[in-house]
Amino acid sequence: MKLNLRNCVRAVSVLLLACQCASFDLRSGSPAPGSAAPPARTHLDFDADWLFSRGDFASAAMPSFDDSHWRRLNVPHDWSIEGPFSAEYGSGNGYAPGGLGWYRKHFRLDPARKGKSVAIEFDGVYAYAEVWVNGHFVGGRPFGYSSFECKLTPHVRFGSEDNVVAVRVDHTRFADSRWYTGSGIYRHVRLRITDPLCIPLWGTYVTTPEIERNSAVVRVETTIENGSGRSREFALQSDIVAADGRIAGTLTTPGSAEADVPKTLVQEIRIVDPLLWSIESPALYTVRSRLNAGPLPVDETSTRFGIRTIRFDPDKGFFLNGIPLKLKGVCVHHDAGSLGAAVPDKVWERRLRALKDLGVNAIRTSHNPPAPELLDLCDSIGLLVKDEAFDEFTPPKNKWVSGWNAGIPSRFGYGEIFADWAVTDIRDMVRRDRNHPSVILWSIGNEIDYPNDPFSHPVLEKGYRPENPPAQNLVKYAGPLIDAVKKMDGTRPVTAGLASLAMSDAVGLAEMLDAVGYNYQESRYSQDHERYPRRFIFGSENGHQFGNWAVVRDNDYVAGQFLWTGIDYLGEARAFPNRANGAGLLDLCGYKKPGAWFRQSLWSETPMAYLCAAPGGGGARPRGPRAEEHWNWTANAAIAVSCYTNCQEVQLMLNERAVGTRRLTDATEGVLTWEIPFEPGTLKAVGYRNGKPAAEFVLKTAAEARRIELHPDVTELQANGKDISHIEFRIVDAQGVRVANADLPVTFEVQGPAIILGLGNGDLNSTEDCKDAVHKAYQGRGLAILQATAAAGKISVKATAPGLSAAELSLTAR
Repeated sequence: MKLNLRNCVRAVSVLLLACQCASFDLRSGSPAPGSAAPPARTHLDFDADWLFSRGDFASAAMPSFDDSHWRRLNVPHDWSIEGPFSAEYGSGNGYAPGGLGWYRKHFRLDPARKGKSVAIEFDGVYAYAEVWVNGHFVGGRPFGYSSFECKLTPHVRFGSEDNVVAVRVDHTRFADSRWYTGSGIYRHVRLRITDPLCIPLWGTYVTTPEIERNSAVVRVETTIENGSGRSREFALQSDIVAADGRIAGTLTTPGSAEADVPKTLVQEIRIVDPLLWSIESPALYTVRSRLNAGPLPVDETSTRFGIRTIRFDPDKGFFLNGIPLKLKGVCVHHDAGSLGAAVPDKVWERRLRALKDLGVNAIRTSHNPPAPELLDLCDSIGLLVKDEAFDEFTPPKNKWVSGWNAGIPSRFGYGEIFADWAVTDIRDMVRRDRNHPSVILWSIGNEIDYPNDPFSHPVLEKGYRPENPPAQNLVKYAGPLIDAVKKMDGTRPVTAGLASLAMSDAVGLAEMLDAVGYNYQESRYSQDHERYPRRFIFGSENGHQFGNWAVVRDNDYVAGQFLWTGIDYLGEARAFPNRANGAGLLDLCGYKKPGAWFRQSLWSETPMAYLCAAPGGGGARPRGPRAEEHWNWTANAAIAVSCYTNCQEVQLMLNERAVGTRRLTDATEGVLTWEIPFEPGTLKAVGYRNGKPAAEFVLKTAAEARRIELHPDVTELQANGKDISHIEFRIVDAQGVRVANADLPVTFEVQGPAIILGLGNGDLNSTEDCKDAVHKAYQGRGLAILQATAAAGKISVKATAPGLSAAELSLTAR
């Protein structure tokens, strides 16, 4: 009854045929408003009302299994973030538990839909998912980051009979990653009902081969499947719909499809006065596809796209719509602190907007296919994307268990299934994501050439390990991946983030790539540009140092950089209780760290100034973790004050007395500095442009903690079971100044139709339960993530802490 995918990965082709597993298009539409006919396609949100239990159950796939005692929850769900966290688990995964878990969902189908095709779509299940419906095995996927679908026809029942879908999730190899993965159905799920004659998942591929000033050609390639058992005549109508609802172009093409033989149609539609997608103005269009067989449509889908050009020049860098643009990128992992891997859409939106406000214009999805909604948001917000598939080929890399680069590593991971699944997984990633205008690069892997992890080569000289797999295998493994990508999409370059250009060049790997990503190898840019004049060079993973940006800024041929990282992330930890990595510009809660302000001074055009401080002496400047955003120090102590700004000059004032003025041209590695004796009160920086005040920043000395403050980003929520309010909780003094050393536990009480989805504080070493009602403050603050239920009503939130005045907040769900 139970088929373990880990034990049968070599039967991938047979499994895919038997299970009819494929990838899907997130944006399947519904009929036009006001249509009297039943919908040609039904897409049901399948996130709600799952039953879940940890452990393994021999008969849990069977409909008659008693699940009445199981926990009821909504997905996305990540059981690893629920803990408990312990040193017995792997440091790579943030010392979070893995294990086995089962999900079951009961549902009924409208009898009017009998004879239709039914499928279930999963955006991501970590890991080794196996899916049954009504006791029949219908598919699954071992790679936890791949989106997939399973066809449920003919095993479902229509009418009053109950249907049961059961999903087994196997994350027993919890030390299988260098970063936090999570466990469970951690992304969205949908049920799709269509006519047997339909547009399959990812069946629409949109490109814009001709873009002129006053017109553009939209090429729509549509695949049509016919599972009706007989030949069918049809007409495909494709409308190009602008953001305002206007039909910019349309074309109808007749055709016929034989039973069980996919049919592909290509349509080219010219539109006039196209709005180009750009970072500043991310204009979007939609292809509305209507498949007619007779007087009524039998299927309808909607596919969003953008009209834009990209060009990669080895001498001049990257161009968007013909305009040169430096890639100001950051790498981003897929977790969100206290929420683990189950990240609501609104949480991603808040984080991405915060990054864009810093001047970030590009995201690298390190090191796996992202959630589809992240790409939707990048399309809408105006962020470019380097879409990445893998962190390793085969055999697997080291996975540290007792701390980063410490002890004996495990060697579980994707490398165990790479040989059988890699081409399928990368092909499906490209098919799923190729209509996103934000995506400009396909990455086949990250640091796949890391010296001796596992591959080696004599070019490493004293570091060469002849007992390791030969680096020539990199070429053997990369070739089929590159071919698979180009077969699915020929409009974007293929790249990889390379850790050893010396080794990759020695075996010819870099020359196979359209664009070559350099991880932490800025020193090679100049020599490699001369040695390989047709090579497109960019920094695919870079440190935050000023010099790493200066070499990008000052050389046209270096297209940009991607900082490691944009946001602090779970995993890749050191010794317990450290559970997270602090390389980000934003912390685990999404709050700006001093490094974020520094990056904003380099990358943003909006006037800004920022102050941070650290114990001085010898002209020391606060860098990295030493920099602190407060003005509470020992009396008369020498304090090094740093100012990050993009203004022409800054005046520093202490208690309304001028300390001094510095010009940006006097900055050392982008930083203005003063060393002054500490004096309680107010430290203020005023930034000037063209002689006029343009920005200011203030630090104030905090007194004793007196009360809690609650600061929500929104107070009006949609009663849809998904909407989010981020509530910052601060511990402040009588004047409202945040007390930066306050770490009291704060207790939350919620009344009304909402729940606390997660509590966090940004502390990399916290082992607190993220899902209960109590959490300590860290640096005087934290974050409560409130999620609305499906009911409307008033919501009240109360926060209390020992010895402090409580705070209350009112919200509304509509």
